[in-house]
Amino acid sequence: MITTDRLILREMDDGDYEAVYRVLDDSDIREHYPYTFDEARVRRWISRNVERYRIFGFGRWAVCLKDTGEMIGDCGLTMQDINGMIRPEIGYIILSEHRRKGYAAEAVRDFAFENTTFGAVYSYIKSTNTASVKTAQDYGCKLVEEYTDEENEITKVFAVTREEWERLKRQDG
Repeated sequence: MITTDRLILREMDDGDYEAVYRVLDDSDIREHYPYTFDEARVRRWISRNVERYRIFGFGRWAVCLKDTGEMIGDCGLTMQDINGMIRPEIGYIILSEHRRKGYAAEAVRDFAFENTTFGAVYSYIKSTNTASVKTAQDYGCKLVEEYTDEENEITKVFAVTREEWERLKRQDG
């Protein structure tokens, strides 16, 4: 579990189905996925993350408001195929009414560098998803690559290195 001043990031489980479905069914989210999230996909989303927790000790966590416990999204670290290379990726989905508040990605970035030996963490984003691009930049990422994905769309790859993170932490501290 990760806690911040405003959030609790915790492992999700089958009891989170309704909340996860609500997050993945957000119209802004649907715009950036090549498919819709039906019951089977939502359940697979949860079970894949439960498996990731067991294997890696991390995955995408339920993002919950600390004061109410409401799940407002998910955010976490996963191993993803990014243009043919398996890389640690910070992914995030936050309900539209809770976006642009600097909630979760920075906490996951810090978790990654404090609890793994990764030299960099990545976020890969469809070029049309300007809000997610801004989020990646806000937590310290820089554009490192672009490629055409399997849907023939441009995907941008952002990364922050351990050295850049250490510099950011010194500036903040």
